[in-house]
Amino acid sequence: MTVPGINLSIMSPDSHGRRHDSGFEKGGAKIKRVGFMLKVKEELLGEYKAHHESVWPAMLDALTRAGWRNYSIFARPDGLLFGYFEAETDFAASLRGMESEDANARWQEFMAPYFEIPQGTRPDQMMVELEEIFHLD
Repeated sequence: MTVPGINLSIMSPDSHGRRHDSGFEKGGAKIKRVGFMLKVKEELLGEYKAHHESVWPAMLDALTRAGWRNYSIFARPDGLLFGYFEAETDFAASLRGMESEDANARWQEFMAPYFEIPQGTRPDQMMVELEEIFHLD
């Protein structure tokens, strides 16, 4: 299969001929698909969602500088979150890229009370990366 701008040959087919890999090439660069989970306090989910209707421009700029692309967050009614983004290298490098961003430090501190995480930790330190097991192009 040929898709303009995407090299599918980097993924190996499974026993049924389907391709699955957490990475792909786009514009000559290898991109990694990343999924992660976090848990927001159910009673604060509405407020959490409201804050994401107007994410600080400095935070959006920081994510862009750190290589987070096509970033989405999904939520269940009980507050379980699933996040997805496309990274320039991998999840760990994407998190490291955000460590030096002042806007990220402020955002994580601001958002920490919304999460079911140990006191004194930041939400971005508690993200659980998920293994991609299937992808259909």
